[in-house]
Amino acid sequence: MRFFNTAGPINPKDHYHIDLLSRINISDIMFMIEQKKYFILHAPRQTGKTSCMLALMHHLNKEGKYTCLYMNVEAAQGARENVEQAMYDILNEFAGRAKYFLKDAFPADILPDIFVKGGYGTALNQCLTQWSEHLSKPLVLLIDEIDSLIGDTLISVLRQIRSGYDKRPDAFPQSIVLCGVRDIRDYRIHSSREKEIITGGSAFNIKARSLRLGDFNKDEVFSLLDEHVRETGQQFQQEAKELIWHFTNGQPWLVNALAYEVCFEMKQGRNREFPITGQMVTTAKENLILRRETHLDQLADKLREERVRRVIEPIITGKMVTASIPEDDVQYLTDLGLIRRKPSIMVSNPIYMEIIPRMLTSTTQDSISQQSVWYVKSDGTLDMEKLLSAFQEFFREHSEHWVERFDYKEAGPQLLMQAFLQRVINSGGRIEREYGLGRMRTDLLVIWRCSKNPDQGNNNDYLVNSNNNIFFDSKDCIQKIVIELKLLHKSLDKTIKDGVRQTLEYMDRCGTEEGHLIIFDRTEGKSWEDKIFSREEKVYADALGNIKTFGQQKKVIVWGM
Repeated sequence: MRFFNTAGPINPKDHYHIDLLSRINISDIMFMIEQKKYFILHAPRQTGKTSCMLALMHHLNKEGKYTCLYMNVEAAQGARENVEQAMYDILNEFAGRAKYFLKDAFPADILPDIFVKGGYGTALNQCLTQWSEHLSKPLVLLIDEIDSLIGDTLISVLRQIRSGYDKRPDAFPQSIVLCGVRDIRDYRIHSSREKEIITGGSAFNIKARSLRLGDFNKDEVFSLLDEHVRETGQQFQQEAKELIWHFTNGQPWLVNALAYEVCFEMKQGRNREFPITGQMVTTAKENLILRRETHLDQLADKLREERVRRVIEPIITGKMVTASIPEDDVQYLTDLGLIRRKPSIMVSNPIYMEIIPRMLTSTTQDSISQQSVWYVKSDGTLDMEKLLSAFQEFFREHSEHWVERFDYKEAGPQLLMQAFLQRVINSGGRIEREYGLGRMRTDLLVIWRCSKNPDQGNNNDYLVNSNNNIFFDSKDCIQKIVIELKLLHKSLDKTIKDGVRQTLEYMDRCGTEEGHLIIFDRTEGKSWEDKIFSREEKVYADALGNIKTFGQQKKVIVWGM
């Protein structure tokens, strides 16, 4: 029985998959190969690059016009800038792949003589030259994990390929595809030998084009899920499919991991007689986050990098775009798959959006002594006013100490608020987050299942419609509370006026009557007596949350701190 793949390349016999060649626009690639182009394919990790390259190799070899070989240079990563050892590792991998995929021992046979006569500095070039001359058909070479190489090793590989470019196709590969996470033009390669920084574009100026492998679109996500339906007969409810798309935004590993969790790991999902529901998908998503699967753990590791912080921190705070965010940093995070740039710069998908604040505050959250039962009313609903009043007191007493602990100090108040909330909400609810560059705010939606025993756990059953709006399908009581976080900007009256309007709009979109606006005042020298306040803002608003002079009266509680 096949299953959703979360580790390594796709094996069509074992794994559900969509057509791999359709993901890389095979017609464009064939056109470039025919024109003898050398080009780049790049994409974030675990998006299917290797699977697509292997599929391309099999496709070209089956067609019979070219001899195509896929190879992976990651084996040389451990050699670092020891170019001699790296070339030995790369060419042994190259020869082994030729034997395995093509049943061709020629590269392995010529290697000893190449190393003895020519040395490692030209070994790759000589091997490709001799093999190309030996073959009866033009050679197409697919080199994966090119950015696992560093320094002089990477420079040597790129320059040896460049130096043979004019000999193609008779005495050098007709086409070479370099595959990695980033576009080679963005490489900044430190050469220990030359004592300077060499750009990838300079070392490999024969590149014709860069292609980026994108995430799944919605149709592709649904098509992948339908593979499971056809294989097992188990149905996905439409709400479950919409949720998988909503949570992942098509990120291939997330789609497969979420589907595998709900269909193969969860006991209820393994019973093929029962359909996959929205509630099950929500539980599966939480399981992935709590377990910090390898893919998500790698994300946490990246958050420690300074160039990642320079972009993610203003996204969390909602700051406007400024010249202080280098374009190279924005492109780096785009290449990693952490952010997307359209329609505006924001975190790539809701799972990443949820996991970033959690990972940045995990230690803080564990250190905060708060219990859900303190804030649950007798009817099982959450007393948010009591909770925010407690946070206001906590923030006044401890904020300077706690905020200084964060690497992301500028986003400290927002992160501390979310850590406090997460500590309380975890046992009986969940938090949805919306934030992005230029939004000037962070929107939180607390989703609480009304229960007189909040320690029963999180079983929230909510769904997402085609417009990505959250709605609910449960006979139990579901409490929804909007919390908007803003930094004081210009005057307090203007900040409150804008914040109340934005809070009402978000309340309307989420379908709730309970909303809170929290304003963090970081003015130096200002006393806590002037910062701390709580008051109700009652306004007339229309059905869309727009403030009017008449209409339905709505209430937002404003908290200053």
